[in-house]
Amino acid sequence: MPRKAAPADDSEPVAPRRSSRASVVQAAEKKAEELEEKATKKRKAAAEGEKPAKTKKSKAKVDGEEGEGEPDGEEDDSAKLASIDIGDSLPTLTLKNEKDEDVEVSTLTEEKGLVLFLVPKADTPGCTNQACGFRDIYPDFTGLDYNVYCLSADTPAAQSKWQTKKELPYPLLSDRKRVLITALGAGEGGKTKRSHFIFAKGGKLIDKKIPVKAADSPKIALEFIKSQ
Repeated sequence: MPRKAAPADDSEPVAPRRSSRASVVQAAEKKAEELEEKATKKRKAAAEGEKPAKTKKSKAKVDGEEGEGEPDGEEDDSAKLASIDIGDSLPTLTLKNEKDEDVEVSTLTEEKGLVLFLVPKADTPGCTNQACGFRDIYPDFTGLDYNVYCLSADTPAAQSKWQTKKELPYPLLSDRKRVLITALGAGEGGKTKRSHFIFAKGGKLIDKKIPVKAADSPKIALEFIKSQ
């Protein structure tokens, strides 16, 4: 007996499956469109004057001799003195000493000569070397009718502590705004240059050493005075 023919399939033909490669291509195109759109927005914002994000600036460390040169006081442009050079006299200026008392600088040479040595920062290795050098031969200066003073931009409290710790026999002057220090030519960039200045009785500057080595400063100052 002959087989019956299979009934015809009246359903709609099934669409062929899209390949995975086509899907990948389409995704890539979409991503490219998104990137182009973002780039267009950035260009538009730049054209309209939009400010870029601020970047942090690193704070540079100020290097000084043996770590002593970091700014420890203030500089005040409104309180500048005229430069003091050989032959010039001490200016009229009031500073604090290590006891936080007022000292009129112009009076320091009324009765004796003056050795004024400058240090970058109290109670640091090089400065202590210089200060103790003046301490050890202090009687030699006073025997020649010269007073010795230390000058720095440290606070009176810091100077007093250092004076007691190292048994310094002479006064210390605090020039927080580096007014006198700058006039002497030893203040630059918020730092104090190690130096010393010798004033004759009456106030005139007769010798200066700037810069000077910590160990050399006391003996060089004494040798100059003895040569006068």
